[in-house]
Amino acid sequence: MGILIQALQLVASLSMLVLIHEFGHYITARMVGARVDKFYLFFNPWFSLFKRKIGQTEYGIGWVPLGGYVSLYDSREVLMEEESTTAEELEAVRKQLKSAKRLNNSTEAESLEARIKELEAKIKELQERQRTLEPVHNELRAKAPWQRLIVMIAGVVMNVIFAIAIYSAMLYTWGEQYYHNEDMIHGYLFNEEAEALGFQDGDRIVTIDNQPIGNVVEINERLLIVDHDIEVELLRGTEPVTLNLAMSDLVAMREREGYKNFIGEYIPFIISSVERDTTAEAGIVAGDKVVAINDHSVSDFMSALPLLEAAKGNVATITLEREGESISVEVPIDNDGKLGVMVNSVAPRQIEYGFWASIPAGLKLTGTKIASYWNQLVMIFNPQTKLYKEVGGFISIGSIFPDVWNWYSFWNITALLSIMLAVMNLLPIPVLDGGHVLFTLWEMITRRKPSEKFMTVAQNIGLWLLLALMIYANGSDILGLFS
Repeated sequence: MGILIQALQLVASLSMLVLIHEFGHYITARMVGARVDKFYLFFNPWFSLFKRKIGQTEYGIGWVPLGGYVSLYDSREVLMEEESTTAEELEAVRKQLKSAKRLNNSTEAESLEARIKELEAKIKELQERQRTLEPVHNELRAKAPWQRLIVMIAGVVMNVIFAIAIYSAMLYTWGEQYYHNEDMIHGYLFNEEAEALGFQDGDRIVTIDNQPIGNVVEINERLLIVDHDIEVELLRGTEPVTLNLAMSDLVAMREREGYKNFIGEYIPFIISSVERDTTAEAGIVAGDKVVAINDHSVSDFMSALPLLEAAKGNVATITLEREGESISVEVPIDNDGKLGVMVNSVAPRQIEYGFWASIPAGLKLTGTKIASYWNQLVMIFNPQTKLYKEVGGFISIGSIFPDVWNWYSFWNITALLSIMLAVMNLLPIPVLDGGHVLFTLWEMITRRKPSEKFMTVAQNIGLWLLLALMIYANGSDILGLFS
C-alpha cells in the first residue's frame, strides 16, 4: 500500500509540473500569434483517453503518464510525413532487392534498383522543399527571434513561478520551523563515522569553510555534498578546535551511507522536572545530572535510553551528580523503560508569515533551492565527488515521497521537483528548452540561423544524450533494487 501511495504522489506531482510547464509554452505561443495544434497531458500513442478540439487546438489526455506536450503548427509537417512514408518504402524496397539478388533474379533486381533511385531522389526533393519552404504567418518559426525566445523559456519560468507559489503558500499556511545552530548550546551528538573524522560528542560547530551555520540542516549538506576539502571550526567546551576534512574521506563516508544519524542534538541527562506520582519522586530532584545507570556510565540522554530499556520492570541504581557531589539512589523503572523524569531539549524556532510577507519569503526560499540544486548538478560532472553514482530515475524520485499521504511533504517535494525540472530544462542540450534557447541566442547575436543540417545533427546528438541519461538513471534504480 505504501508503494502505491508513493506512486500516486509521483504521478500527481509530475502531472501538475508538466501541465504547468507546457502551459507556459502554450500561452506564450498564443500570445505571439503562433498556432497551437495540440495541448496534451500524458502521451497518447495510438489513442487518447480524452480529446476535444476547440478552435484550431486539440486538447487531450493521453494514457502514458510520463509527461505531456504542446504541438505547434508547422507547414512542413505534411512534407515530413511524406518523407517518413517514402523512407519506409525505400527500406522495404532495399530488403526486396537483397532477396532478388540472393535468388539471382536480375530482371527484378534491375527494376528494384531503379525504384530505389526514384525514392532516393524523391526524399532529396522533399528535404529540399522543407528547407526552402517559407513559413506562414502563424508558425512559430515565422516569428522574430525574441518572440521565439519567450516561448522557449516560458516553460522554465512557469516552473519557477509555481515553486515560488507553493513555497509562499506553505509558509503562509504552516510557517517555518527549524532548529538553529546558535540554539545548540550543548553541541551535537555524532555517529561513529563522524567521530572517525575527528568530531566528538558535545562539539559545537561554529563555521564550515568560514561560513556560519543557520539552519542545522545546512550542516549535512555542506559536509556531505562537497567537491573540495572542508575546514570546520568547532568549540570543544570553551576551546576552539579546527578540523581539516579531506574531500576523499567525506565522499567515502557518504558512499558508506555514513550520513545516516551523522549528527543529532546532544542532550545532557540533566533533570528539568520529575513527573508526579512516579517512583522517581523518592530520590531524584530537578537539577540532578544522571551519570550512570547500574554502574554503566551515561554521557548523554540518548546513551541512557538502552540502559533504561534493559532495566525496565526492575529496580535500577541511578548515580547522580548533585551540587558537585555523587550520590546513588535506587529507583524502580516502569514496564515501558521510563524513569519518570523530564529533560530539556532544544525547541525549534517557529516563524509565522502573513499573506504579503510569505511572498518574498517564498521567493527567497526558491532562490536558495535553485542555487543549492545547481551546485549539486555541477558536482555530478566532477568524477571525484562520485555524485554521478547517486543519479536516479523514477523509482528514486518516487521513493522521496512518504509512504503515507502528507500534504506538507507532498507540496514541499513538488516544489523541489518543479525547480529541478526548470534547471534541467535550461541545460544547453539540443531537444531541451536550453538547447533551443542557445540556438536562438546565437541567431540573435550573429543574425544568422544555424543551418538545417547542423540543427538535425545537434538534435540527434541531444536526443541520444537524453536517452542515455534516462537509461543510466532508471537502470541504476533497477540495479539498486536487486542489490
